[in-house]
Amino acid sequence: MTDAPLEDRSERRRHPSSSPASALRFAHPSERIFASLLDLYGIEWVYEPIEFPLRWSEDGVRSAGFRPDFWLPGLGCFVELTTADQRLVTRKNAKVRRLRELYPEVDVQIVYQRDFNALIERHGIAVPGTSAA
Repeated sequence: MTDAPLEDRSERRRHPSSSPASALRFAHPSERIFASLLDLYGIEWVYEPIEFPLRWSEDGVRSAGFRPDFWLPGLGCFVELTTADQRLVTRKNAKVRRLRELYPEVDVQIVYQRDFNALIERHGIAVPGTSAA
């Protein structure tokens, strides 16, 4: 038996299907898992809320942008999940570097495949064939 107030215990026992992560369509299954873990810990998040312009054509039209996967308002940072495919990781790292050059006040944290795998393993989540987005 725990000494936690009843409302605290019931919050921790919330069924996964009632969490915000269950109501959204994600680009990749790893994003749903990550959102569910954020829900589990009571961390507020917003999925892909903003796209940052990164490059513009000579006539001023935006030609490249970057939309981080999650905004964590309570922590004041964005989180980007990334894949094991080195070609895509290299491209995403370049976008994050460019974002940091243009918007130095923006905090973006990258969760790499090995970190994501360690996170889900620590929580006993078995997801065969899942790689981070």
